[in-house]
Amino acid sequence: MVLLEGMALGWLLIVIGAILLLVEVHSPGFFATVPATVLIILGILLLLGIDIFNSGWGVIIGVVAALCAAGVTVWMYSRITPEGSPTTISRDSLIGKEGQVIVDIDATTIKGKVRIGSTEWSAHSNGAIIPKGKTVRVVDSEGVHIVVEEV
Repeated sequence: MVLLEGMALGWLLIVIGAILLLVEVHSPGFFATVPATVLIILGILLLLGIDIFNSGWGVIIGVVAALCAAGVTVWMYSRITPEGSPTTISRDSLIGKEGQVIVDIDATTIKGKVRIGSTEWSAHSNGAIIPKGKTVRVVDSEGVHIVVEEV
């Protein structure tokens, strides 16, 4: 009877761990990975007949296995994550940068487009019409668009 309860609990832990891994795959962020791995390892131990809750050696084996699983998971995750911080570009950080006009720019609308690096920005000028293909410099930012002048 106790063995059946342990097996059922083992499968339950494995299923919960698998669900947490699916959550992690859907929304990456590392928060579900360690608990998912630990639950799966503990579930496997229960299926192998190791009583990780009541037996002295079982508790020690369960804790050591959980700590090892967590450590390996953290180590593996650190190996697959990209180096450095993600880059963040705000419109204010663009002031002074140069780009190419990809849609004609004028002072009356923000339909004009400028490519700075690999990003496109809505833009308008301070007065002059700037045709497609010209090089421009960012002089200001207003709301969700930038203000440019021809170089």
